[in-house]
Amino acid sequence: MAAFAALLRAVNVGGRNPVAMPALRDLLEELGFTDVKSLLQSGNVTFRGDGRRGAALEALLAGAAARRLAVSTEFFVRTAAEWRSLVARNPFPAEAERDPGRLLVLFLKKSPRRSAVQALQNAITGPEVVRAAGKHAYIVYPNGTGRSRLTNAVIERHLGSPSTGRNWNTVLKLGALLAE
Repeated sequence: MAAFAALLRAVNVGGRNPVAMPALRDLLEELGFTDVKSLLQSGNVTFRGDGRRGAALEALLAGAAARRLAVSTEFFVRTAAEWRSLVARNPFPAEAERDPGRLLVLFLKKSPRRSAVQALQNAITGPEVVRAAGKHAYIVYPNGTGRSRLTNAVIERHLGSPSTGRNWNTVLKLGALLAE
């Protein structure tokens, strides 16, 4: 059985899109997945299963969540191998070591064009730095994300893809769950 991580976009943020993690785990188990574990309250879950992958699996999970949990959100699913690759491809290892809470990985639905990444970098008015590899963008927020003008709306407008972000600490914790 393959191991997967699924990230839900914009749940349990400021009272929007509430999703109880026990209900999310139950949903995945009812769909036939095993070894289901959640991390934090922000919509992170790992599981094992056979069959669907990629966009088909994301659509299955989003549809089931809409029906059973009454939440309309996107799912971003990666295999354990894809997860190991995104960790290995981190272009900011020094920042990950020094301040992992300020390194964000954006999970994208599609790989952005190089010109789109460059346009995003050119649009940044603060100290943030962006690099992309495949369906992931890595962003260093030296002053934190709270006051940054590099918002998700700005990022998505330039990259042309829906996204959800997780800080490096969470990325590593999910990687450890996938490796179990």
